[in-house]
Amino acid sequence: MTKTLHAIFEAIAKIDNEQELQQALMDTIGEHFGVQHWGISFLDSELLTSIEIPEIPAVCLEANPVGSYVLERHAPTHEQLILSPEDWKNFCTRHEHVMTGPIVCDGHLVGTLNFARDPGSEPFNANDLADLSALCIHLSAKIATLRSQPKPSKPVDSPLTARELEIAELVAQGLTNGEIATQLWISQNTVKQALKRMFKKLGVSARAEMVAKLQTQVIRNF
Repeated sequence: MTKTLHAIFEAIAKIDNEQELQQALMDTIGEHFGVQHWGISFLDSELLTSIEIPEIPAVCLEANPVGSYVLERHAPTHEQLILSPEDWKNFCTRHEHVMTGPIVCDGHLVGTLNFARDPGSEPFNANDLADLSALCIHLSAKIATLRSQPKPSKPVDSPLTARELEIAELVAQGLTNGEIATQLWISQNTVKQALKRMFKKLGVSARAEMVAKLQTQVIRNF
């Protein structure tokens, strides 16, 4: 085990919530895998039928064979294990080499760990894949532990899902759609669409009105 991989495992063990993951790994994970781009993408249960496209790197789980492989098998892979370089270019012109691994909780794919290298870089190899597999095991175990911890219950009469309430809380803190997207590792469009659903469920038309109505529900239930 290399020193940086051991440091990554230690960083994962120390985090207290999912939001800390990306920041905790930032200083070590890119260095270890020698990548220009990497990211963690968590998939909401509501998004599993129209899976989110992680922005870094641009890996769509439904639209290319790398993502489909991970989605179907819950196993890590990179583009050269599945496609020829010529065929891969038909799916991705931005990144010459992509490697993706699963984050699994209770038997379900809940996220992916994604790496990309720019044109001219070395392809991912068997050692990279083995390290990604080990890393995904640690991440999956940590996520399972975090998600097994008791969470605050939502207001009894709130029609919003737990994820929507999480977005509402960030709205109440004054965060923009872009800042919310960064905090939750989703795209701005996902935040925008979620807010539209939330407005419709609550019968409101503005962010401030939504926050006020949710606060009223909390006070009433208290």
